[in-house]
Amino acid sequence: MKYTTKTLSASAVAISAALTPLLSCELVLAFSNKQLMHRSTTSRSGIIYSGSIQQQTSTTLHLGDFFNFGKAKESEQVTTTTTTAPTPEEEAAKTGYVDDEDPIEKVFGFFFGKKEAEPMGMKRFGQERFPEQYPAVLDEWADPVEGDDREMALLRPFLKNTNLESRNLRLTYDANRDGWDPVTFHSKVDKQGGAIVFCTTRGGIQCGGYNPKGWVGYGEARGSIAAFLYILGSKYAAPGAPGIKLRKVGGPGLAQMDLPESGPSFSPDALVIPLGKDGRVARSKLGSYYERLPDGTNSLFGKDASVQLKDLKVYHGVYAPGEYVPFTDAEPFALY
Repeated sequence: MKYTTKTLSASAVAISAALTPLLSCELVLAFSNKQLMHRSTTSRSGIIYSGSIQQQTSTTLHLGDFFNFGKAKESEQVTTTTTTAPTPEEEAAKTGYVDDEDPIEKVFGFFFGKKEAEPMGMKRFGQERFPEQYPAVLDEWADPVEGDDREMALLRPFLKNTNLESRNLRLTYDANRDGWDPVTFHSKVDKQGGAIVFCTTRGGIQCGGYNPKGWVGYGEARGSIAAFLYILGSKYAAPGAPGIKLRKVGGPGLAQMDLPESGPSFSPDALVIPLGKDGRVARSKLGSYYERLPDGTNSLFGKDASVQLKDLKVYHGVYAPGEYVPFTDAEPFALY
């Protein structure tokens, strides 16, 4: 009786049963990836069958293997190893190169090599080193600084992620002490660096704004995406927050109008305190340059577009003798 290649697989069990008494007998099967060739083989039991031979690779199967065909041997185990790619920070620390490049950087990197983590020994641009190149944070608050008085402690939380966050503050201008006129104002605040303005209305609203670049009195518009307005203890404040902050919108331009004939002016209309002939008047119109209040109100003073102020103060950072004070000169391209 003959078996063809089509019936060989189905006959495997029958063959093994017939050969069970002959446990010492081994059956050698060959499998081929190339053209199959016909071959006849005669076993010890005298049965003649037709099979297919593989000339390139062969596998020897013992008789008992038919009962475990397709099963992995118990001694064989598959081990899977999971590796985690290093973070860009870890890669930079190890190799000195940054690997978080965008597609354009990858193209340049192909020709000029990977960008270095610290080219020529200089650290790269980032929010931790240059916080004021980013919009003001709205849900984080600065920690107290030793030496803050009661009023400074009220203002400190709003300075999170600014150049004044951990720097001691000093009162540079107090309108009730120094005078409600723009000349006196600029004589006290010009070329002192970034500052926070704090005012109280006759109705009891405490508010102001942060001017990252300060004043120089040259009649220019000074831009900064990090500038913001704030209201202390506002009804709009989240639970546990000291107040609410309103970001600069529409890009950095016109964050502060540095006019020698006027007091602090956050954009042309968001918070303007002219001083001079207008005395203690403050005006506010939100939406064009600074965010509106959460309910759409377009004035820091609620339903009032202008109010009378009870006091007006400006705080600057404290710098050591000889220490560089940023933004103490004109910025001809600040508008952009």
